[in-house]
Amino acid sequence: MRKQNWSKRDPIKNYFPLPNEIYSLGLSSTAIAVYGYLLRREDRKTYQCLASYRMIGEAIGKCVNTVRKYVVELEERGLIRTERTTITTQDGRRQNGCLLYTILPIQMSIDQFYQRQLDAAELAAERQRAEKRKERYTKEGGAQVCGSR
Repeated sequence: MRKQNWSKRDPIKNYFPLPNEIYSLGLSSTAIAVYGYLLRREDRKTYQCLASYRMIGEAIGKCVNTVRKYVVELEERGLIRTERTTITTQDGRRQNGCLLYTILPIQMSIDQFYQRQLDAAELAAERQRAEKRKERYTKEGGAQVCGSR
């Protein structure tokens, strides 16, 4: 059997880290693709990157409107923050530039996700308690008393 000469992979070079927790946040696959692209482009010191919707769309194979939708989803989940930028043309006019994305710490988003789940569970428990009170009230004849007034 002949030995394969595979090149050794440098764990830092040509790779970027994608947090494992990203898959437990209930994001769509396209939102994860957008997030991954932004992580790939970010400056590791400032946690920021410049990219247009068109640039992201070409990289992940989606249209501009789809990318915009999933960028909003990532912002709502607390994974990124966007800021508008402007550029000055050679003739002195100011125009809109690309968005400046800031990749936020994922722990904030995880905490927010779990808090939303906890709030939903508490709301469901309160609804169940209200249903039980309603059933008890109707069984005890409370509906007949109210109807006679």
